[in-house]
Amino acid sequence: MKYLHTMVRVTDIDASLDFYVNKLGLEEVRRKEVPQGRFTLIFLAAPSQAGVAEVELTYNWDPEPYGEGRNFGHLAFEVDDIYATCQKLQDAGVTINRPPRDGNMAFVRSPDNISIELLQKGPALPAQEPWASMPNTGKW
Repeated sequence: MKYLHTMVRVTDIDASLDFYVNKLGLEEVRRKEVPQGRFTLIFLAAPSQAGVAEVELTYNWDPEPYGEGRNFGHLAFEVDDIYATCQKLQDAGVTINRPPRDGNMAFVRSPDNISIELLQKGPALPAQEPWASMPNTGKW
């Protein structure tokens, strides 16, 4: 398992980049616009730390007020086999809130309701049951 990033929701990209880049000294390492989901992802890292531990700024195009608990998004970990990891967690009594239907991404929650994103290392695995048809459970 490899720690990837922490996601934080932001309401103003320019103000956020001014703080994280110009004032804090992080560097923008990549950006992804997702028109179908109506959001922008901006990944930042300390100098020479890209790919080691990043901060993901998530900007939702449709305004939404965030309370202090809602602006923090999730922790993310890269795993060698998303299906095996989810099975191991499920066997241990962990609810798979967002199953890895796409062979790439799943979400679980900690006992304190912190969202944990699990991402498949490398390309997505082929769709596999029971995950491919498993519905979401609760919030993720």
